[in-house]
Amino acid sequence: MTDDSIDRPSRGRATGRVTMADVAALSGVSAITVSRALRHPDKVSPETRAKVQAAIDTLGYVPDLVAGSLASNQSHIVAAVVPTIGGTIFVDTVKGMADALREQGYQLLLGDSGYSLVEEAALVDAFLGRRPDGLILTGVHHEPSVRTRLAAAKVPVVEVWDVSDRPIDMVVGFSNFRAGYEMTAHLARRGYRKIGFAAGLTFGDQRSTERRRGYRTALEEFDLGPERALEVPEAAEFGRGREALVALLARYPDIDAAFFSSDVLAVGALFECQRRGWPVPDRIAIAGFGDFGIAAETIPALTTVRIPGREIGQRAAGMLLDRFAGGGAEPGTVLDLGFEVVARASA
Repeated sequence: MTDDSIDRPSRGRATGRVTMADVAALSGVSAITVSRALRHPDKVSPETRAKVQAAIDTLGYVPDLVAGSLASNQSHIVAAVVPTIGGTIFVDTVKGMADALREQGYQLLLGDSGYSLVEEAALVDAFLGRRPDGLILTGVHHEPSVRTRLAAAKVPVVEVWDVSDRPIDMVVGFSNFRAGYEMTAHLARRGYRKIGFAAGLTFGDQRSTERRRGYRTALEEFDLGPERALEVPEAAEFGRGREALVALLARYPDIDAAFFSSDVLAVGALFECQRRGWPVPDRIAIAGFGDFGIAAETIPALTTVRIPGREIGQRAAGMLLDRFAGGGAEPGTVLDLGFEVVARASA
C-alpha cells in the first residue's frame, strides 16, 4: 500500500462515505477493534484508542448509526413531537428532555407538528422509520392510527403536557381542565363577575380546549352567567393578544376580567391596555397561562398559571431511560405534576 493510497482511502462504493474499514486501514487495526473502540472504549488500550481517534479525525469518519442500531437494537435516539418550536411555551420542556437524555448518552430528535394531528401522525411514521429507542408526544389526543402504529412498533412512549386515564403507554403532565378552572375560580374569588376568555389555536390545540372547558365549568359553579369567549388564530405573537382583547371588548363590552390561554396573548393584551391608558386591574383584570419569564417583569406583573415545564421534560426522559434499563414505570402510568396559580398585580 502506498502513502498516496492511505491519504485517499477507498470509500464505500455505493455512497462514497468513509467507512469503518477505512479507519481500520489507516490506524493499522482491525474493523472489529475500531468498533470496540467506539462502543466500548474501556476494553481497548489507550494507545489503540489514540490511533483510532487520530484516523477518525484525519478521515472525518462519522459512525453509521442506522447500521449500528440494527446490529445492537438500540439507536440511542429519542424522538419528540411538540406543537411548535416558535415562542417559548415548550422551550423548558424540550430543554429538560434534552439535558436528561444527553447525560445518559442519548440524543433528542425533535419534530414540529404545527398543532396538526395529521402532521403529528406523519412525524411519528417518519421517526419510527429511523428506529428511535423511545417517543415523546405532546398531549393525549392523536390520530387513531398513531396509537395503532405505536402498539405495533413496541416502542416506549411518554405523552406530556396533559393527563389521561388511557395513555398510550406512560403520561406525565397536569390537568389543563383543572388549570382553566382554578384560574377562573381565582378571578371569581377576587370579585370579578364578567370574565372573558381568549384561546389561541383551539381547533388544533386540545389542551387549550380543555382550559376553556375548565373556564366554562367555573362560570357555572360560581354562577357567573354565560361564557364570554372567543378564539384567535395564533397564540405565539404579542400582537394577537392585542387583537384578542379588542375582539373580546367588541363582543362583550361589559367584561371586567380577561383570561388568556397563554402568557403571550395576555402580555399583548396588557400592552394594549397601556396604549389606551387603562389601569390594570382597575379598568380590567388580565390573567395568562404558562408563567413565562416575561410574566413577572410586566407592569403590572402578570397573574398566571405556572406549569412545571422543565420538570415535565426531565420526568418524561427519565421514564424512558428507566424503561431502556429494563425497569421503570408500568404501561398505564400517569404522573400528574400539577400546576400553580401565581397571583400577581394584574388580577
